[in-house]
Amino acid sequence: MKRVCVYLGSNPGFDEAYAEATKALARELAARNIGLVYGGSNVGLMGLIANTCLEVGGEVTGVIPELLVEKEVSHTGLSKLHVVKSMHERKQKMADLSDGFITLPGGIGTLEEFFETLTWSQLGYHTKPCGLLDVKGYYSYLAEHMDRMVQNGFLMQEHRAMALTDATPNGLLDQFETYDPPKVDKWIEKKKGL
Repeated sequence: MKRVCVYLGSNPGFDEAYAEATKALARELAARNIGLVYGGSNVGLMGLIANTCLEVGGEVTGVIPELLVEKEVSHTGLSKLHVVKSMHERKQKMADLSDGFITLPGGIGTLEEFFETLTWSQLGYHTKPCGLLDVKGYYSYLAEHMDRMVQNGFLMQEHRAMALTDATPNGLLDQFETYDPPKVDKWIEKKKGL
């Protein structure tokens, strides 16, 4: 695994635990010689992960759309910064550069990125691991809701299991190393006319 894409908040959140987990992930990536790919911002948890990774000698690649260069304050001290035209191009570039995807606490944009990447995996567009770093149970309700999707026939258990979850960066990255994507059809039940 050469690089991991990390999705996380452009805000810091109210609990210091989010910052501590962000720094711990940055240090673990650098210790494992895994480059960081992220949204290219210098604010919130996004700026924190980049700065921490750089401080400990890690490689950091940012990808940011032109529209957000000023709004999110693009980071000017990265190993590499790609400025792209749109959010769609940003997400595709981040995915192309990465061997896996980790989601830290964040807002709706962070969730959207996680679910899009997970959907791409479900549909077979990639076979890279997707994980939630569940800091202080931040994603516990989301995990419960995905279980509800399985119970109600909207998600296969094999696809639910693709959303790897751990409370520690070390534990999540260990799961990434042994990840074996499912080889099953997306549809739970195919019916004529549907």
